[in-house]
Amino acid sequence: MDMKLELVTLPVSDVDRAKDFYVEQMGFVAEHDVTVSEEMRFVQLTPPGSACSIAIGKGLVDSPPGSVKGVQLVIDDAAAAHAELVSRGARASEPEVFPWGTFVFVEDPDGNRWSLQQLPPREPTAA
Repeated sequence: MDMKLELVTLPVSDVDRAKDFYVEQMGFVAEHDVTVSEEMRFVQLTPPGSACSIAIGKGLVDSPPGSVKGVQLVIDDAAAAHAELVSRGARASEPEVFPWGTFVFVEDPDGNRWSLQQLPPREPTAA
């Protein structure tokens, strides 16, 4: 049985502010923005190159805004990602090197936390 992760919902307090952050500062693509009713709005945003999107909106989840921590994106170059995020106005940490990769950390306006990981070089496997 195949299972594909396609959508992660993030709780936000201001949908327009969060949408602007993800599109303008993170570079996500705005796929959908639908107001279903007074109580529900669905916004789907996709990181460039990703098969998985995020959803933000109104009436989607009960968790408090800013409560999602540890969502991770894999990137090719942490220094380049940091430079691009900062040039777009995002508050991104300087790249931090760990044995399991080089990371840049960023928070959305509500405090939902992301880590962007440049994977370490892999050891060749024996044939």
